[in-house]
Amino acid sequence: MDLNTLWFILISVLFTGFFILEGFDYGVGILLPFLGKDDTDRRLIINSIGPFWDGNEVWLITAGGAMFAAFPHWYATLFSGFYLALALMLVALIVRGVAFEFRSKDKDPRWRALWDWMLFIGSFVPALLWGVAFMNIVRGVPIDASMTYVGGFWDLLNPFALLGGLASLVMFTFHGALFLSLRTAGEMQERAHRAANRLWLPAVVLTFALVIVAYFATDIFTRLGVNPGVSAVAAGAALLASGWFARNRRHGWGFLMTALTIFFTMNTVFRGLYPRVMVSSLNPDWSLTIYNASSSPYTLRVMSIVALIFVPIVLIYQGWTYWVFRARLTREQSLEY
Repeated sequence: MDLNTLWFILISVLFTGFFILEGFDYGVGILLPFLGKDDTDRRLIINSIGPFWDGNEVWLITAGGAMFAAFPHWYATLFSGFYLALALMLVALIVRGVAFEFRSKDKDPRWRALWDWMLFIGSFVPALLWGVAFMNIVRGVPIDASMTYVGGFWDLLNPFALLGGLASLVMFTFHGALFLSLRTAGEMQERAHRAANRLWLPAVVLTFALVIVAYFATDIFTRLGVNPGVSAVAAGAALLASGWFARNRRHGWGFLMTALTIFFTMNTVFRGLYPRVMVSSLNPDWSLTIYNASSSPYTLRVMSIVALIFVPIVLIYQGWTYWVFRARLTREQSLEY
């Protein structure tokens, strides 16, 4: 394995970890206005992800930094071509972070309601746009011979990408409902349980519809050598199993299954892309690959040494955080500020 392939794998792992961890954050934020019947309920919901959300976002920052350092042409083409969409996502993430901090600064119900809805918007928009972004990457976007995106904003809002956005939105919300079922007790757990049961079928329908459309709209399945591919079948099986576990109140197993669904889905996406990192819809030969978009071998070697030292430290610390805050939360424990 060369260093180009190694860093492609590492970036895929970072994005996969981000979607598994931040995915339930988004889901809980989307469910906030609907499952929180009063201020105490909403405080409880926010507390369920309070110790984790900012740490989960580090995975995205690291993935972006790794992309910039290892594959600068990929970074440049992606961020210039998807500029408006990524700017909108960035604004949503900023609003979301501010909402976590500002909500408790005033006890006025209108103030808190405002930031609750900002938290909803800041979770809804990225959950939708990440699906849109990745489906455009695998479908192909207008990239010319100089690795420059030559399309417009509306080229990104094609039916296939929008279907991917809806699938990721519902999948993350389902993932978040199962996480909330794990983190809470009492009436809130019952509400999250009912929400998970309602969300499972739409998640299945949208995900399987996306797979069918992707079979005709992209080449990722045929490139895997086996149709539809072991990872795609595993993702579908895990999603089906998650519904059974959720319905039988085995929320831990259900959450594990949704995490595996996301894992195998991203595995399918990145394996179907390899060795490409962005597909050109104008000419396949103009696609960005791990070789024509990469940094120098020296840069990749230095990055590999740094990653070998610091990535285990970060993983140990984040695992310790989840262990410390593993206990369920109840309405009575919810703090008022």
